[in-house]
Amino acid sequence: FFSTFCDIFLLVYFCSERGITKAAMESLFFNIDDGYFEGIVRGFRSGVLKRSDYLTMSACDTLEDVKSCLVNTSYGTFLSNEPSPLAVSTIDAKLKDKLVDEFLYIRKQAVDPLAKFLDYISYSYMIDNIILLITGTLHDRDISELLPKCHPLGLFDELKTLSIASNSEELYNSVLVDTPLAPYFLDCIKREDLDEINVEIIRNTLYRAYLEDFYGFCKDIGGATADVMCEILEFEADRRSFNITINSFGTDLTKEDRMKLYPRIGRLFPSGHRMLADCSDYDEVTRVAMYYAEYKPMFESSGSGPNEKTLEDKFFEYEAKLNVNAFMHQFHFGVFYAFVKLREQESRNIVWISECIAQRNKSKVSNYVNLLE
Repeated sequence: FFSTFCDIFLLVYFCSERGITKAAMESLFFNIDDGYFEGIVRGFRSGVLKRSDYLTMSACDTLEDVKSCLVNTSYGTFLSNEPSPLAVSTIDAKLKDKLVDEFLYIRKQAVDPLAKFLDYISYSYMIDNIILLITGTLHDRDISELLPKCHPLGLFDELKTLSIASNSEELYNSVLVDTPLAPYFLDCIKREDLDEINVEIIRNTLYRAYLEDFYGFCKDIGGATADVMCEILEFEADRRSFNITINSFGTDLTKEDRMKLYPRIGRLFPSGHRMLADCSDYDEVTRVAMYYAEYKPMFESSGSGPNEKTLEDKFFEYEAKLNVNAFMHQFHFGVFYAFVKLREQESRNIVWISECIAQRNKSKVSNYVNLLE
């Protein structure tokens, strides 16, 4: 230990004497624990499907043809053991399994702070899984039946213990005691909030706390990680603010209720939030978006026509652009988050194309988000 400490001290002294920049020093220390994993995830990124791969899949007539197309990509023979006829649900499940395998390969070997950063990535999926279980409990569904429907990236050891909960109160107590999401529940959610009307409010409240916490963690890490991740998380916060506002029209959600759900980060915070809280229809939301250069073109070019892309599609495209750009920087944790999101979007693309082929309706088969040229 003493020898290692001396080596690090001499390295820092040498760098300072030679005038080596702080950024260069950060890169040297980054590679000690995390350089190998960054190389691994950049290798995974090189296998992301390109436009030509999607065009080839779009021309397929059956799901077996899609399976053959994927053999020539980084997915290889991951569907080779699946019996015919192939189902879209099977493709979806195998895509998730591949993502989880790649994620866990890195997570099981990582050390802090990268390990904690990867845990933050999984928290969003844990929130969705917990909300699924809460909804099932409120509808008197057996939780053991819902567990297979949970996203595998959001599974954790304590999740199985939640199956013993027979009502919302027992589930609430289990979440507070046994899950990594306990701090978010304790600070944001009360036991009496667990009713059917409040499920979506609970989801958005948890996401607000999660995004603000993750944002603060990235700011504390600093450097390129903060530069890349703060931009991505700010967009995610703004997207949620827009969606909360639009989805609240026609409900009993008040202006004050909306303000409580908006994440307190992002380009919209705080003045944009006040304007969104006052909106009463979609056109007013569009007028708010006109004040922001990033969001103005998304609202202007979106639509619900047969050949138009929806606002959600525009959000997905912008998110993909941010995640692709994350790989333009080196020596930071943002590439791990960006890869997971790119792989997730890629899975949505493959499932969308597969659904169009399975339903023999290829008129909208090209409505996917292209990630790389």
